[in-house]
Amino acid sequence: MIALRPGRPGDAAAIAAVHVAVWRSAYPALLPEAFLARLSVSRQTAYYDAAMRGGTAMQVGIASGADLPADGAVMQRIVGFAGAAPARRAGLAEGEIETLYVLDDWRERGLGRRLITAAAAGLYAAGCRSACLWVLRDNPSRWFYQHLGGKPAAEAEIMVGGRALIQLAVVWNPIERLLATPCR
Repeated sequence: MIALRPGRPGDAAAIAAVHVAVWRSAYPALLPEAFLARLSVSRQTAYYDAAMRGGTAMQVGIASGADLPADGAVMQRIVGFAGAAPARRAGLAEGEIETLYVLDDWRERGLGRRLITAAAAGLYAAGCRSACLWVLRDNPSRWFYQHLGGKPAAEAEIMVGGRALIQLAVVWNPIERLLATPCR
């Protein structure tokens, strides 16, 4: 069973481990191998701890029971997360889904959809009536956001690992367009 709950600063290390694993899995064709190898769970832990303490609302997906390996070592495990806060850039939307990552073994189960919807619900409850998300234009999962009703709205160049990449802003305006997406 995969359940959602709000993330807490004590989850920062598990969230960071998901972040590093997903980047290493998703971006080898886009980012230098040396950059991906240097990704650090401890640095990401500090980042996510500070983000949550600074107001970023996290939703985490927790796998337990039959969804976990039978080794018995772990009773529950964070297998995905989404973070949301007021938009970092003015003009596109009021709120921003800053992160959405799901481990490979837990993809295609509806968890990403549930996490992004929960993050959007948090933004809506905080008064945001529109939401955006930035995704690398060449990210093979980019289609997911458009499938959920997001509309491409802007592009910007960013530097990641010494490489110039184009990111695409996907916007849900009104945010109800994302909230109305059925969850499996």
